[in-house]
Amino acid sequence: MKFLKNCKAIPSFIFFFPRRNRTKNRRRRVTTGMAMALFRLSSTVTRLHSLTKSTPPSPSPPTPTVTTTPSELLTFFRDMATMRRMEIAADLLYKAKLIRDFCHLYDGQEAVAVGVGATMGKKVCVITAYRDHCMFLVRGGTLEESFAELMGRRGGCSKGKGGSMHFYNKEGGFYGGHGIVGAQVPLGIGLAFGQKYLKDESVTLAVYGDGAANQGQLFEALISLPFGTCPPFWSARIISGFSCCCFADGMGTPAWRAAKNPNFYQRGDYVPGLKVDGMDAFAVKQACKFAKEHALKNGPIVLEMDTYRYHGHSMSDPGITYRKRDEIRRVRQERDPIENIRRLILAHGVADEKELKEAEAEIRKEVDDAIAKAKVIRF
Repeated sequence: MKFLKNCKAIPSFIFFFPRRNRTKNRRRRVTTGMAMALFRLSSTVTRLHSLTKSTPPSPSPPTPTVTTTPSELLTFFRDMATMRRMEIAADLLYKAKLIRDFCHLYDGQEAVAVGVGATMGKKVCVITAYRDHCMFLVRGGTLEESFAELMGRRGGCSKGKGGSMHFYNKEGGFYGGHGIVGAQVPLGIGLAFGQKYLKDESVTLAVYGDGAANQGQLFEALISLPFGTCPPFWSARIISGFSCCCFADGMGTPAWRAAKNPNFYQRGDYVPGLKVDGMDAFAVKQACKFAKEHALKNGPIVLEMDTYRYHGHSMSDPGITYRKRDEIRRVRQERDPIENIRRLILAHGVADEKELKEAEAEIRKEVDDAIAKAKVIRF
């Protein structure tokens, strides 16, 4: 089989700012979008893997231009800062023995969640693995529901019976939180089949990690996907994308030691794949938009989100036996998704450092208030 060469796309970012009064009324400026100011950022590279004309038309790489506004920048910052604070608080609650279940934290990966949240409406079905707290938030969940579920309270999203690994919000199109590695992927195909059967013009996003990428269930799911040679009912859009969040170490084994081909976006074989900087919220947003449009027109696609997990695999894993502290520190300094957004906000005068610190203080209070409310709910 002949494959297309890797296509590289260097995204640029278009921000909308008012040209007048740039030094005044910074807060009001966030909600306006008048004249356009353009700047380019060349830190993100995407790679496309696809087949030749023997399958449905091979996609081109996503357009390298991302359009955003000051309002969206601040929303991304606030949402990611809320997720980070929630996970830090969950760490403390676990150590205080107020969370007695398994607990897998998401800090470091916030850009993936907000990128999905920015592009996937409520009609989209999202299903993921056990590291599900932040994905639950972007699908309409609340902090109080999250902490109540973590502490086994009735006010939790699963009535306190699911715990950390089994968050759920059907109204928001979020179908879990699954504890068996890779098991959510074939379930995702079932959700997508249901959408097709009901003629619901939407898609399904099945999220898994690099550890699950070697599971047989994933390959069984991939080979069951239909293409142009199948009857019309099956010929298009059975599932939108398999989003592989690549932490590089899985549960504790480096990807290059676990499999011969650590390029997970190529694992779909005849299914097109796209590799994305999962620490860049705008790159994730653009990739998800592309995947959604592709799924509706052409069929399934694999997204590999190159991200990083700051905590260990779970609370029992210190996360420094198979990687060094210097590596974690370097990623925090150079690639942290929240700091990347902070730098953009400051560089373009959307807000100043004082305003961002005030926002973080508000977020901390919101998280503390949610914990206090969750604690008084019955078990």
